[in-house]
Amino acid sequence: MSATSAQRTNLFNLAKPGMEQFFVGLGEKRFRAQQILKWLYHQQVDRFEDMTDVGKSLRVKLDELAELKLPQLIHEQIAADGTMKWVLGLDGGNAIETVYIPEADRGTLCVSSQIGCALNCTFCSTATQGFNRNLTTAEIIGQVWVAAKRIGSVHRDNRLSERRITNVVMMGMGEPLLNFDAVTDAMDLMRDDFGFGLANRRVTLSTAGLVPGIDALSTRCDVSLAVSLHAPTDELRDTLVPLNKKYPIAELLAACQRYQARRPRSTITFEYTLMKGINDHPEHARKLIKLLRKVPSKLNLIPFNPFPGTQYERSTPEAIEAFKRIVMSAGLIATVRRTRGDDIDAACGQLVGQVLDRTRRSREHKAKLEARANAA
Repeated sequence: MSATSAQRTNLFNLAKPGMEQFFVGLGEKRFRAQQILKWLYHQQVDRFEDMTDVGKSLRVKLDELAELKLPQLIHEQIAADGTMKWVLGLDGGNAIETVYIPEADRGTLCVSSQIGCALNCTFCSTATQGFNRNLTTAEIIGQVWVAAKRIGSVHRDNRLSERRITNVVMMGMGEPLLNFDAVTDAMDLMRDDFGFGLANRRVTLSTAGLVPGIDALSTRCDVSLAVSLHAPTDELRDTLVPLNKKYPIAELLAACQRYQARRPRSTITFEYTLMKGINDHPEHARKLIKLLRKVPSKLNLIPFNPFPGTQYERSTPEAIEAFKRIVMSAGLIATVRRTRGDDIDAACGQLVGQVLDRTRRSREHKAKLEARANAA
């Protein structure tokens, strides 16, 4: 008798060690793990019957005991600049968002780690949707799998130059370090030669500043680290990133220094979203210089992406350029992230919030907007 779907093992949930254990448990040799991984990630096959060098008896056994379950593409937007954004459907009527940003020398995929987010950063579109649950490893690596297949299909259909995923950033919906095991297993698959084979430095985890998670990551994965700083003082960061009340800036920077000590070849990037009149004054830049002098790093200045109902505005180009000029004059390495996909709901979490809106906080947020409009 075949196992039910709930009893079957989704092989997309297994990094290489788990895959080896699975096949040993079936009485098979360990090399079967590499064989199946190559079919899943090199050939992008998602049916056992298409794995032609796997014996028929093993394929039958896999059909009974395992499954290959991926997120389902339910909505796609393609911007004029080539940015691609997808809403992917999951169990229980939930959905997540994944974004691909093509550039001349790279193709970066922004991957989600949770359905919604519980950290409630005040300038984040995802925060308006509340938190539902953590994603599984299969749902995280599945975003890379679906995106890679879709990117190839779209560019073949449109006869455009070949695009591929060269970089992955855990910077989509959710706080990755609050879903530690599933995220690190997925990052293993991104970097494994039998997975997507990305170099360590081309996989980046972005955190709002979960200090224990940064310490745990430094002993678990050799990946690049990005920290969402967004303010040079605790007073301002407490407002923008409420997690700062638990892990203030001094503790966060100390954790970053420990990360660098344990992973000296890894890169740390501080992300700083520039919002008009909030954190973009020259005095903010000067305070930021004092903070980051002791932490070798790069500074990524991000023009704010507005979304419906937000109280914040994007800083002017003049203010952004002045901010960059001040920090670079002090010797910091700073770049301004070019805004991408403005014509396709650019803010992270915005598209999924429009396509599938099921959380309590999102409904409350809409009610507040309607009340504000009625009172005007």
